[in-house]
Amino acid sequence: MENREIEVRFLEIDKEALINKALSLGAKDLGEVMLEEIIFYNTKEDWRTEHKLVKIRNNRDKITVTYKHFQSETIDGTEEIEFEINNKNSAKLFLERLGLTAYREQQKLRHTLELDGVTLDIDTWPRIPTYIELESNNEQSIRDVALKLGLDWKDVLFEKPGKVIEERYNIPVTTMRYFTFDRFE
Repeated sequence: MENREIEVRFLEIDKEALINKALSLGAKDLGEVMLEEIIFYNTKEDWRTEHKLVKIRNNRDKITVTYKHFQSETIDGTEEIEFEINNKNSAKLFLERLGLTAYREQQKLRHTLELDGVTLDIDTWPRIPTYIELESNNEQSIRDVALKLGLDWKDVLFEKPGKVIEERYNIPVTTMRYFTFDRFE
């Protein structure tokens, strides 16, 4: 099925050691950026229980709008539709006019590398240990890169980030209005 996000997570990694290992294997370092996001749910908020959301993400290079529907806890269990925009405020107004509610502002520091066709996103969120997401267009390339990096497949997670943050770290992120480095409420 098209528009499938194929990715996995490994929690509580040693960021510097993993970056050094990836670079020693020939990874391309794409740098680090602070991602700022606004999460939208529908006004009835049943999207939260249906595991759907829309987000506007701003980083130094581009602004995107993304629809996500987390359908199952598998390597390809998330439907994702994403496109670039050039005006965050217009997009926010547009989504609100469609009946969506800007529910939460959040931030994460992301360091991205590429290795053998796999994107390595090392994410640091407020108040939780750093983790890595491996994303590609097929499972085997993800497995191969995980092995090269010394990541044990028995530790792989397929859960969406919100579930990981809530269940592993006891932070009620899906009901928070601000999940940023400056505001935590």
